Amino acid sequence: MKEWTREERYRVLQSPDEIRDLYDRVQTSPWRQRYHVQPVTGLSSDPNGFALHKGVWHLCYQWCPWGAVHGLKYWYHVTSEDLVHWRNAGIGLKPDCFYDNRGTHSGSAISDGSDLIFYYTGNHRDEDWTRTPYTCAAILGADGRPRKLEKPLFGPRDDYSEHQRDPKVVYNAEKKRYYIFIGAQTLDKRGGVLVYESEQPLSGWRFAGQLKVPGYEAFGGMWECPYIVNISGKDVLIFSPQYTKLPGRGESTNHNVYLIGRMDYDTLTFTPDGPYRHLDFGFDFYAAQGAANVGAADKAILIAWIGLPDNHYPSEEEDWEGSMSLPRELRIRGGKLLQTPIPALRGLRGPELEPDGTLPPACELEITAPAGDFDLNLFTREDGTGGLRLRYDSANRVCRIDRSGMDLRFNTQVGEALDMPLDAPLRKLQIYIDHNSAELFANDGAATFTTHVYPTGREFHYTATEGVGVRLWPMSRSVTDEFVI
Repeated sequence: MKEWTREERYRVLQSPDEIRDLYDRVQTSPWRQRYHVQPVTGLSSDPNGFALHKGVWHLCYQWCPWGAVHGLKYWYHVTSEDLVHWRNAGIGLKPDCFYDNRGTHSGSAISDGSDLIFYYTGNHRDEDWTRTPYTCAAILGADGRPRKLEKPLFGPRDDYSEHQRDPKVVYNAEKKRYYIFIGAQTLDKRGGVLVYESEQPLSGWRFAGQLKVPGYEAFGGMWECPYIVNISGKDVLIFSPQYTKLPGRGESTNHNVYLIGRMDYDTLTFTPDGPYRHLDFGFDFYAAQGAANVGAADKAILIAWIGLPDNHYPSEEEDWEGSMSLPRELRIRGGKLLQTPIPALRGLRGPELEPDGTLPPACELEITAPAGDFDLNLFTREDGTGGLRLRYDSANRVCRIDRSGMDLRFNTQVGEALDMPLDAPLRKLQIYIDHNSAELFANDGAATFTTHVYPTGREFHYTATEGVGVRLWPMSRSVTDEFVI
């Protein structure tokens, strides 16, 4: 694996010509996705600026153009009318001013009806590499490119550590105020969320305090990508706690969890109804962000990064890595989140295939489970060995998913097998496979599991226990892969 110098990682992109050859090389990869948003070159990580504005969905992702490395971050911009067919729109935000001289880091967006406003963390570093995070903003121009404000909305607080980032903006109609939630770390290295408020989206911001979450005062060492949304009268707090291990999650120290409860904006207190739950039980799901201006009170739309900080993947050898998850509809049932693929994805299905044990590189499977235990093995060799193994334990209502049988193994130090627990017997699995990912939705979204996979040329088969029903559709391309910078 290449060792990157600081100068290489933080090099400024001066011209699209500098990465044209890299783009051409990336296009030859067998792992390029067919219906998932992915980096045009280099690295994609956190989703940013996800919002509906004047009938168009806007999404950006953290982007380092030079390779699969966390270095100088840009926002790369894609758009869609249906959350399925995405077009590359080029660079959304670039690190080109004092306040973001070492990166335009994660943030969000909101439409006020006339303007689409982006909020991001400007990552400034001095000559001695001391970090100063600024909360900055930009407005979408008539040409489809965001235009930055000349100055930040506000700077960091010195009574917290340098880890203050990922502004998520929401508008509360009852209070007639905008709120920005920022992931933060206290000086004694505990995770939390800072809250700012204003009557105007681009001025008058003032610090309101730290979000209080009873019972979670010492949960993790940093809370990245905080997000609060009201669904069907219940508030949902989603965040990504870092620097901590959680039960059942192997050696990973990066997670994505949620709480359902009540948000009191007067006291800045989020009171959970119950314990935290994992947003996704898979190996590779992080930094989930909900879209602004969804237009429905009974659901939210969520998208995440298929990947984790500090992990490494086989495509890094080709100088690219990462993709966005499929957009998911979130609803609340029985005090828990249901996550379902957006219905428009059905439009990508080709003619249904005979289930003959062959697995197309981009497909959807609908699995009907029998009563009792069963096995489902994906990406096996022709003789049925190896692959991504799913074993359902009916007595404990747990799916054990193990990727150690794949030819290409990665992140083995974190763990290669994880459980997806269920509250009811498993009856149905909906599985979306693309060239380097698999997303599983159990029992109509009661639990989900997302993982990277990098199958070799012999790993395009599957096996299942007798009695397992399999329906299979190839999926057509829905994401353009054009060289737009």
